[in-house]
Amino acid sequence: MPLRSVCVFCGSRPGRNPAHAAAAQATGAMLARNGWRLVFGAGDVGLMGEVAKAAMAAGAPTLGVIPVHLLGRERQARDRAQMVVTEDMHERKKVMFMNSDAVVVLPGGAGSLDEFFEVLTWAQIGLHGKPILLLDVEGYWQPLVGLVDHVIAEGFADASLKRHFQTVPDVPALEAALAGALG
Repeated sequence: MPLRSVCVFCGSRPGRNPAHAAAAQATGAMLARNGWRLVFGAGDVGLMGEVAKAAMAAGAPTLGVIPVHLLGRERQARDRAQMVVTEDMHERKKVMFMNSDAVVVLPGGAGSLDEFFEVLTWAQIGLHGKPILLLDVEGYWQPLVGLVDHVIAEGFADASLKRHFQTVPDVPALEAALAGALG
């Protein structure tokens, strides 16, 4: 069976809620436990760093993807098996997505929202059928789900938009959803 890869988009900051860092660490360990490769933004900071450190400590293969302009701003997780340096953020997202079988979005800021909406839009217009999972740690993504509901209610999207992503409450539910999707 081919190596399955999971792209994780998340904050390059830790956030205020310690539950977010704990979920990031648990996600990294869970990926390793299942033999799945972590595809991430290559940084060693914030939730991104927590996922990567936990995945690498537990023996998961990893692929870090970082744009050249962030090389000096974000410390790279240097002990991973592979790293790709891209020209810009757009190429970074594309490389991460193309090297993954599923997308997981942990809590994060504007960058995580951008990444979520880009892969969601690609799914909506039929460019892919990869699972997109929001890890809704302590309800973090509920305002986003409410916004999507509002967009649908206002007629700017069809209700089918919500079929392109799944919200899961915790890492065990994330693991079950990924196992079902990745086989």
